[in-house]
Amino acid sequence: MTRFDAADPRERQKLFADAITAHRTRGSAFATMTADHDPDLDGEDSPAPWVQFADKTFNLDVVSAELDRLKDVVDDFPAFRIDQIESPEEAEATNVRITARSDANHLAAFIERVFRDVYERDEEYRAWVTAV
Repeated sequence: MTRFDAADPRERQKLFADAITAHRTRGSAFATMTADHDPDLDGEDSPAPWVQFADKTFNLDVVSAELDRLKDVVDDFPAFRIDQIESPEEAEATNVRITARSDANHLAAFIERVFRDVYERDEEYRAWVTAV
């Protein structure tokens, strides 16, 4: 991979697909995609939203309202299913693991929907690939 960020919807999906392909080609532990931090959406002290992909599994953290939106997004991807939802008492967020058996383009489309629909990013948000 030679680029690690994008702010255009088409370019973000290409970025996500390239990151997943690079992850699979390299046999790396995981690929992590992050959206820019938005204090109005995330809160001042909260981290920027992220989505991690490894071995046919997405991993992400969501708060209660985001979890409801995430379930709606997963429903639109028939080959995906939520496998685990963990809400430790001491944590503010819920960790969700989603099995996703698909090609890089469908996985990238899912990531885009998560950032747009679950984390409520606008059309011009900037996404980063922070680990491959």
